[in-house]
Amino acid sequence: MNTTRRTFLKTSGTAILGFPALVRAANLNSNLQIAAVGCSGKGLSDITETGSHPKAKFVGFCDVDTTHFEKADAKFPGVPHFQDFRDMFAKLGDKFDAVTVSTPDHMHAYISLDAMRRGKHLYCQKPLSHTVWEARQMKLQAGKSKVITQMGNQIHSAKEYRTAVKVLRDGAIGKIKAVHSWQKNPGNGYTKLTAPPAPGPIPASLNWDWWLGVAPYREYAPDVYHPFKWRDWQDFGAGTMGDFGCHILDPVFTALELTAPISIRAENVGANPQTWPAAETISYVFPATKWTVEERLPLTWYDGGRQPDRALAQMPEGTELPSGGSLFIGETGAMVLKHYAMPQLYPVEKFSSYEIKEVPGSSHYHDWVDAALNGTQTTDNFDYAGPLTETVQLGNVATRVPGVTLLWDAPAVRILNSPEAHRLLTQGYRAGWMIEPVV
Repeated sequence: MNTTRRTFLKTSGTAILGFPALVRAANLNSNLQIAAVGCSGKGLSDITETGSHPKAKFVGFCDVDTTHFEKADAKFPGVPHFQDFRDMFAKLGDKFDAVTVSTPDHMHAYISLDAMRRGKHLYCQKPLSHTVWEARQMKLQAGKSKVITQMGNQIHSAKEYRTAVKVLRDGAIGKIKAVHSWQKNPGNGYTKLTAPPAPGPIPASLNWDWWLGVAPYREYAPDVYHPFKWRDWQDFGAGTMGDFGCHILDPVFTALELTAPISIRAENVGANPQTWPAAETISYVFPATKWTVEERLPLTWYDGGRQPDRALAQMPEGTELPSGGSLFIGETGAMVLKHYAMPQLYPVEKFSSYEIKEVPGSSHYHDWVDAALNGTQTTDNFDYAGPLTETVQLGNVATRVPGVTLLWDAPAVRILNSPEAHRLLTQGYRAGWMIEPVV
């Protein structure tokens, strides 16, 4: 680790809740001036959706691959280009007041912390960070800088998940006894590789050093890391858990008001030092809340084709569980929430007359722009998204030390019973790319 144990523990406390109204830079007009980091794939989607707000104005596009500007330019012409976000931040100075971060996972925290330390509002794609420690730093810095934040798990604001939260909060199936969540994708499904392939020539459009950023240096290989298959690799992505956990676990966290687990245990197949497992089961135990029974809530995550036993859902014969979603087991019934669709209650005959009233959704992106303009906070801000991301990344820690029940001390950001797992809460950073702790 690149922080001492003393510094680690000193800087890993919980951020102070509450955000006062913010005043934007005096020389800016009534629009929200936004700099976008990442302009292709999800970055293009984020630019498009954010830019559909009438008061959102882009003042800078940044991407380490210059071929990625074309589609963004077609939608929003005339926005200045940058290949290095540090150069963009420096040159824009006080002429921007918000940033969208839509890069590979390993660069989320480095870029986001820089933006927040400059007092910029932040929309960062999920998972919020690449490690547990980084997620805590993101939460702490958001509180310290008093900026408006939003994590990019857009379904948080969708009618399907909002409706599911209301159904659970209304007590349709009673208090919750257990939750099972899953996604069929394997952790290394994009490449099926377990070791780096032979290197190849770096495209002239790509600055490979800047793409690597905080990650250990490795040779470029075509169609393996950039532009999308980085999700398979432990140095860059977070596997299926990182890709989908912040989506699928979001209504679980929101409805049941979960925060930090007590313990985590993982079992997997296809584990190796380079890419994520082909399939895994991660068992969490959370403290009970007012929405759950007993003293503890078990929550189990599955991926790579694994699922819970469909019999737990009390579904009719011939009905199968979806390829991704959650199963809530309550005192008086079960709810299946497909990723993503409206909730379904079982057994069917018991709930045949139960009316599920749809809760309207909203634009996740517009909510963030409005909050930044109005000086209010979003419901998916880093006080909420930080603990959710920590839980997701704790699953990725556990899957690298399978078969061990890890005891989690959230206030101290410490795994109590495994030095090996504790070391995995953070990572080594390449020279020139250190992430400084929030103090």
